[in-house]
Amino acid sequence: MTGTRAPDRLGAPARLRAPLATRGRALHAGAWWLWALGLATAASRTTNPLLLGLLIGVAGYVVAARRSDAPWARSYGAFVKLGLVVLAIRLVFAFVLGSPVPGTHILVTLPEVPLPDWARGVRIGGRVTAEGMLFALYDGLKLATLLICVGAANALANPARLLKSLPGALYEAGVAVVVAMTFAPNLVADVQRLRAARRLRGRPDCGVKALLQVGLPVLEGALERSVALAAAMDARGYGRTAQVPRAVRHTTTALTLGGLLGICAGTYGLLAAQGAGYGLPVLAAGLAAALAGLWLGGRRSVRTRYRPDRWGPRAWLVAGSGVAVAALMIWAGSYAPAALHPPAVPLTAPELPLWPALSVLIGLVPAFVAPVPASAPAATAERRTKNPKERTT
Repeated sequence: MTGTRAPDRLGAPARLRAPLATRGRALHAGAWWLWALGLATAASRTTNPLLLGLLIGVAGYVVAARRSDAPWARSYGAFVKLGLVVLAIRLVFAFVLGSPVPGTHILVTLPEVPLPDWARGVRIGGRVTAEGMLFALYDGLKLATLLICVGAANALANPARLLKSLPGALYEAGVAVVVAMTFAPNLVADVQRLRAARRLRGRPDCGVKALLQVGLPVLEGALERSVALAAAMDARGYGRTAQVPRAVRHTTTALTLGGLLGICAGTYGLLAAQGAGYGLPVLAAGLAAALAGLWLGGRRSVRTRYRPDRWGPRAWLVAGSGVAVAALMIWAGSYAPAALHPPAVPLTAPELPLWPALSVLIGLVPAFVAPVPASAPAATAERRTKNPKERTT
């Protein structure tokens, strides 16, 4: 019929998709870190391998759906490998040095090395029990999950945008942290690039000899990058501060240090099994003091922000999902402690508790509400849906 409108190919579900991440719609970098720290807090409250595996799966799915192809976004695989290395080291230590957990199921008996009296309580070799190895597996898997959650934040949050959002008092320290955070991803990218170049030239890329031949160009590139960064920072006036009264400086130091100590004590209380009662008030008081100190310390900063990142509704949803996972896991520890911490003695198969598992799935919210990076696979699929004739080279 003439004059009728063609039906929408995408339909209503497509209009509900997350938008593409542009300069004005990019998600705040702090939201990604709050989400990841929430998952890490949840991982610190349990030793159940099923819940820890679910947390790893949630973090991996969100990273696969919302990371870009930037060099710092490729570091997630390195953090996963680091977590596996930590888990292997924990198991090796439990196998060689023994475990404090008593057990009756002996796997193997190693030759025990006699130690002097001053090393009483430490042994090398001896009986290796299944209960001790299972306890080491639970403990190492928890630490590996924490590293993977931090790696997810490092792969999703743009370090430069995170530095841009820091208060003025933390700008100089933030530059050092951002440089340290971006050094490892760039190092991994350089190693991958050089190994690919060696493969194209028909040279081996594995083994000790290849590693030594790749290491020198990598260190040379890191040195050149450091010199270029130092020159750029010097040209932009890095380190210049304004003059403030001495009383303001002393007050700023006292508030900041006291607030940070309060935050550490409150966080320890929340993470500890018996400190939840005083942890929250101490954390709130320390956070208030630290924010006051940062506000006063920002008076020394003479820099300005160009187009500061906005904390929009999607950032609230992403950060709130991580906080919700942590809060629900802490609450689950009060009514189902046995489910979150399966015993190693006696040997029992861990069970997946229903409500804690459902609370972990809340961490998948960023995979659906966070803006899609232009280079992410989801963005490419959306462009192909809108333009079926698009071809890849």
